[in-house]
Amino acid sequence: MTRGIYIVANDKVTENAIALINSIHIYDPEVTIYLIPFNDDYHQVIDQLNKLHNVRIFPDLQLLENLTNRIGEIFDRDFLALPNKMRKLIAWFGPLEEFIYIDTDIVVFEKIADNLDKLAEIDFFCCDYHHAKDKLRNIFSPLVKEQQIFTDTQLEDVFNSGFWASKKGAITEEQLDTALRECATHREYFDFTEGVTDQPILNYLILKLIAKRGNLVKIPGGGPGSWGGSRNFQQQEYILYDRGQKLKYLHWAGIKIQPGCPYWEIWEYYRNLNPGVPPVAIPVPAKKSQWQETVDSVKNQLHQLKNK
Repeated sequence: MTRGIYIVANDKVTENAIALINSIHIYDPEVTIYLIPFNDDYHQVIDQLNKLHNVRIFPDLQLLENLTNRIGEIFDRDFLALPNKMRKLIAWFGPLEEFIYIDTDIVVFEKIADNLDKLAEIDFFCCDYHHAKDKLRNIFSPLVKEQQIFTDTQLEDVFNSGFWASKKGAITEEQLDTALRECATHREYFDFTEGVTDQPILNYLILKLIAKRGNLVKIPGGGPGSWGGSRNFQQQEYILYDRGQKLKYLHWAGIKIQPGCPYWEIWEYYRNLNPGVPPVAIPVPAKKSQWQETVDSVKNQLHQLKNK
């Protein structure tokens, strides 16, 4: 059985991709990794990752192009903020029979592919506290609950689209096409207010099409968190812990990775693991004016009130 990892990247996220792949490789140097190009500007990043860790390009670029074109036909041009983020859906039709998909703004702290053993019991898993912390925010509108599109129990399975796993064929091309058409005719189901693209659609697909689902944090006592905005993680060398449990991964979702961001030294460590690759030089962001700090503070307070 072929198992491994998919990422989506282009040259713009080369530095993040290096940090992610370095972290995967240090714990599992033999794992198979495929890069799905975000767009046509991917030659620098695949060249770099292939030289460092033998990362391979997704082998059927025509199939990927066909999927991209199909999504463009199904959805109106103003429906999806970044349509190419939907390219990760090709994972169900690629060479890996069991796979984990990982966003490039993540680093891992273990032999992450070992979690694929869970697919002996289920057909899909995620590993986050999205529902516990954000409920349906950035996924579904209140209409989905009001109209009982999904049950309350199903809605407890919503997840962040940056880290998840499944099996080849768990969703067929016909099922995918039908479900995407349903999404395209019901924009009112989704919460796109904060600029997300693939996450609402992917959640709809999983809740609709895959019955045997799991979440790795749903264990007695709760598993460790993963969000880079959480300030309560404890650091031991370059690994993070949550209530004594080692994190599986850290995800800077919604956070720009730059000097001064949460856990910057963690990202910097994994990015600079390769002596043959010059250390990355990312400029320190300019200090905000007092006026901008005040504006940002008011925006944050309004955001918190909106999501209470």
